[in-house]
Order: sequence, then C-alpha cells, then structure tokens
Amino acid sequence: MKVTVERDIGGRKLSITTGEWAKQASGSVIVQYGETVVFVAAQSGPPRVGIDFFPLTVDYRERAAAAGKFPGGFLKREARPTLREILTCRLTDRPIRPLFPEGFNDEIQLMSNVLACDGQNDPDVLSIIGASAALSIAAEIPFQGPLAGVRAGCVNGEFVLMPTQEDLAKSSLDLIVAGNKKSVLMIEGFADQLSEEVMVDAILFCHKAIVQLCELQEELVQKVGTPAKSFAAKPENPFKSLLRSDAWQAMREAKSIRGKQDRAAATSALKKSWQEKLFPSGAEATAEGHTLAQFKAAFDDTEHKAVRELTLEGKRLDGRGLTDLRAVSCEVGVLPRVHGSAVFTRGETQSLCSVTLGTTRDEQRVDGIFPEHSKRFMLDYYFPPYSVGECRPIRGPGRREMGHGALAERSLQNVLPDKDKFPYTIRVISDIMESNGSSSMASVCGGTLSMMDAGVPITQPVAGISIGLVKESDRYVLLTDIIGDEDHYGDMDFKVAGTQRGVTGIQLDLKIDGISEQIVRETLAHAKVARVELLRTMLSAIRRPRGDISEFAPKLVQTKIDPAKIGLLIGPGGKMIRAIQEETKTTLDVNDDGTVTISGANKLQVEDALARVEALTEEIKVGKIYNGTVSSIKDFGAFIEIVPGKDGLCHISELSDGYVKSVSEICKEGDKMAVKVIAVDDQNRVKLSRKAAIAELAEAAK
Repeated sequence: MKVTVERDIGGRKLSITTGEWAKQASGSVIVQYGETVVFVAAQSGPPRVGIDFFPLTVDYRERAAAAGKFPGGFLKREARPTLREILTCRLTDRPIRPLFPEGFNDEIQLMSNVLACDGQNDPDVLSIIGASAALSIAAEIPFQGPLAGVRAGCVNGEFVLMPTQEDLAKSSLDLIVAGNKKSVLMIEGFADQLSEEVMVDAILFCHKAIVQLCELQEELVQKVGTPAKSFAAKPENPFKSLLRSDAWQAMREAKSIRGKQDRAAATSALKKSWQEKLFPSGAEATAEGHTLAQFKAAFDDTEHKAVRELTLEGKRLDGRGLTDLRAVSCEVGVLPRVHGSAVFTRGETQSLCSVTLGTTRDEQRVDGIFPEHSKRFMLDYYFPPYSVGECRPIRGPGRREMGHGALAERSLQNVLPDKDKFPYTIRVISDIMESNGSSSMASVCGGTLSMMDAGVPITQPVAGISIGLVKESDRYVLLTDIIGDEDHYGDMDFKVAGTQRGVTGIQLDLKIDGISEQIVRETLAHAKVARVELLRTMLSAIRRPRGDISEFAPKLVQTKIDPAKIGLLIGPGGKMIRAIQEETKTTLDVNDDGTVTISGANKLQVEDALARVEALTEEIKVGKIYNGTVSSIKDFGAFIEIVPGKDGLCHISELSDGYVKSVSEICKEGDKMAVKVIAVDDQNRVKLSRKAAIAELAEAAK
C-alpha cells in the first residue's frame, strides 16, 4: 500500500513515500524536496559468523542521469564512487550508527540513490532523512530512531533553512546537523570565521526543523502500521564479573601508564596472563564450555569501563588535566625544493605537510549532478600504517582518509586569498607520520604553517583541536585534545577548527544517542581556548606568510584585457599567442571574461610576456609616445606598428621639422622610431608624428 507524508520545510514541500517500490527490501522510501528525489532502501541480513562489531554499510550514489547529463570521460557508466559520494556515505552513516542497541550485530545495508536533482536542492541531507525513515518502517530492524538531518546557511546575517545552491554561493555558513527529537547526534559545518555563539544558534535553528522531520517520520510509521520493535539482549558474559572483581585494579594501573606503546604493552600483558590462566595450553574453551571469544569480549568490556571510570574521576590516561594540551612543536621549511613545508607535532600525533603551487591549468575539474566547476585548493591526507605501528597493504585512500582530508581542506578554504590577488592553484599534502588522536586537526595546523612557508597570503592562521566526552547518566567530563584511547573508549569526537576570530570548520561524531545544548556550548568554549593557545605556538615558528614564493615555484601574473580584444591576442589560428609563448618561454591562459594568466619559470620571462600582452591589447592614447617599428613605406608617409597588430600613419609632413623630399630619406622598413599619437579618428585610424615626439623628448631631457 502506497503511503505518503509531507511537511513544509524551509518554504518548500518535503515528502516521504513508501509502499510503491522495492517491496522485498526490509524498508524503502522515496524522499522528495523540490524536484530533487532520493530513493533509500534498508536491508537486514543474518550476522556474520564470529564477528564482534556491528556491520553497517552505507552506499550513496549520484548518477549523472539524475541531472539529465552523461558522465564525463570515455566510459559512460558510473564506476567507483566520487569523493562527494564517499563524503555523503559518511554523513549518512555517522548519526545512524549510535541508534542501534548494544550487542546487535546483524548485517545492515543502506543504499541511497539520487534519482533526480533540480540543481538547487542538495540530495545529501535527504539521504540521512531517507535512511532513518527506511529503517524506522523495517519491522525486523531494531532501529532506535527516528532522526533527521538538515542544512543551514547564513545570508546577510540571517539563517536560511535548507538553502539552495544560489543561497550557499553567498552564505557565510554551510552547516549540516543531524539529531533526534531530544538532542544533536552529528554536526558537520564550515564557516567564514563565525563566532561560537552564532554557531550554537545555527545548531539550535537546525534542531527545530529536525524535530518536525522526526514527527513526520513518526506519522509515516503510524500510517504504515509498523509494530513496536524490541531486541533481546544476549545473556550476560560469564567472564565479566570475574574480571571486574579480580582484574579491575590491575587494569586501572595498566591504563594509567602515560606512554601509548607502554600502556598498550601493559594491557596486552595483562590480557595474556589471564588468558593463560583461564585457557591453559592454548585451549579454546573452559571446562564449563565458556569460549575464548567470550573472554576477549569481557576483557575489552573491562578495559572500556576502566578507562571511563578513570576519566570520570578526572584522571586522564597520559596524566594531563582535563583542559591541558599535549606538548606542541612546530617547524617550517623542513624540506628542500618543495614550495613550502612544515611539521606539526602535538604529543604523539605528527603531520608533515608540503605545498605545491601550480597554474590555472592545474586546477581540478569537478563533474557530477551539479554544474562542472574548478577547484584551486586541494588538501590530500595520507594515513600510512607505520603511523600507528602497524603493517597492512596499501590499496588506495579509504573513506576515512578522504573524509579527514576534506574536513581539513574545507576548514582552511575560507582563509585563502582571492584568486585575483594570488592566482596560484594550491595543493597541500598531509602525511601523518605518527598518530595518537585527532590527526585531521593536526593537518589543519600543519596545512596553515606550510602555506605560510610557501608564501600563500592567507588572511588568518587556522588551528584545530578535538574535544572528547565521557558521559554516564547526568555525569560527564569534557576532554581537551583527546588521544586515541580517549576517542576509542569515550563518547564523542568533536573537532573544531578556526582562527582567533571564529570557527571555520566543525565536525561532531557520537557513540551515544545525542548531546545537549549545554555540552555543545561548553565544548565550543573549551575548543576556543585551546585553539588560541595553539595559534600562539604556531606563530612562534612563523609570524606571517613569507613575502616571496619559492624560487622553484612557477611565477604567475594576471592582467585583465577587454574581452573584445581576446581575438587580437590569440591571432589568426592562434598565431599571436603562440608567438608570445614561444618567444618568452611562458604559458598564457585566457578566460572569456578577459582575464589573462601568464606563468613561467622565472620572473623576467613572465614580465616580458606581460609587457607584450599589455602592449598588444592596450587602448591607443592620444598624446602618448610609442616606440614603434616601420612596417611599410608609401610616397605620402610611413606606416608604423606602435603595438603588436596596430599600425598608425606618420605623414611625410610629420617626419621632420625640415623639408622631407622622400620618406626613404628618414626611415626604411624595420627601423625603430619614437612617434607621438596626435589623433585617432572615428574609424579608429591612428595619426602619428615623429617630429612632435622628438620635440617632446628633447624638452624632457633638458
């Protein structure tokens, strides 16, 4: 039976429909907003044998046909997911994952497919809404929803709910918030240095719409008639009480060792000793039939509870206070030849960043369901296995690497100089050399330092920090600059990047079913204090961007010409622009608006090419003296090329003060001579005078 519910959200109708398509799926819905349509299917399957985690998989795909387009390139069938699709998969996964009961390990797959896109309403948040709705109506899936996601912008100081692409183009904020009716579950946003107060107001603004969308899904569930859901918890693990009583103090002592590797070694040794005690001679089960897998699960649970108890007591694993940063060091210019480099180290997390400056031809073309556009700034994040003391095969960047790189990239985006002031394409590479918590925020700090070292005139330096949380009932503590174990055993990873003026990037991931407004406000306040402290340390390494770029970087200049003169610059069949490029050993790129970008290996070559372009395209000015070249001689005077492609006539009477019997007495073809423009007629014909130029130059020499 087809069921549809709808609600006005942000001035446009949002509808959710089910019972029409994919009836064999556990749950499926069609979400439409404007003329953007997303289909989402939720499917459950039996648990995999032997797994001890929740196997939730989210796939989101945007086919070009949704926008009435063909895929670019040779292949006309979509293949591997794009960066945007991967980021939306993560965006959908993160708020949904905490809303399943503990111990539920059935296979769950969510598939979102964009069926239509109107070019204005972004389908990414519709995927979150659709995933929640599909799970909510699936009778056999114990999903503890509903939840919803919405986007907010800020245009002229006013918040805009579900902004269009036109709104976002002029917005100082691009914020996505997901949550349930009670609290916030996920945040991802980027801003132009907005204050913490404004950011909290934006989050609360989003949550009001989230409540409406959750009520809409509850209406859908009621109309579908989905029965109340329940989940039978597994029997109590027999080893939990034993380890809680007999190994508890030893576990607390092991987790109190300050060094990451020493702490891990002590915990591993404790686990090994208990395993040998309970399962001698490599046994897989005890006499009572309890298994080794049960012991390992109980040990992990004991470890989890010990870390949380220590934290709630105010005892951090590495001995710091709750608001203390780890030791921070910064160094710039660490690599030869590259255009800029820096190492940022915070405790046992270290990012090596390098910068490459390129021309407009190095910009990345991005194609998809929205109009094709260019990216002039890229930050690529690499997380090699040696950074955490592991061995594993390298099979290309994973979703985590792509997500962390995008977070750092967009956190730095709003402090980049305008293209007309700094026309370079910029690529930052962050190699994580060592990791123990928040390497994405280390990439923000390292990216800032390396760009300053490269001479990129950023408007403000940016730093990033991660705040953690351990919460039991109404009791909680916030942790500044979390380490890996605090992230793993804690409830929250709240990353905040920004300048001294405000927030540029924010990302919240939770393992619990939401946080309150109070926790959000406190977290942002703690993050601001830590960010300012980080910026002080960073600026002690380099106070401001270097005045000059690297000698190994290409030299770029831009000039603007009259678009009507683009044809003159290019010349017949490209003859003129090729000649300039070959003679000056530079590269010229011309945009339709008349912007000409000139790049070359050294400054002299670029300046030579710039002078030629300006001379070729400049307006001829009456009264100006030009150094021209005689192009042809006639009985009545000489034609002189004063700028490339533009001749003027110097009449025989204007060649000299005295009587001139023949033009050839004064000049021949190819001669250089100074001439003054004395008139330009209605037909754009130029009249020149050699004698006026000689007189003016002589007067100036006195």
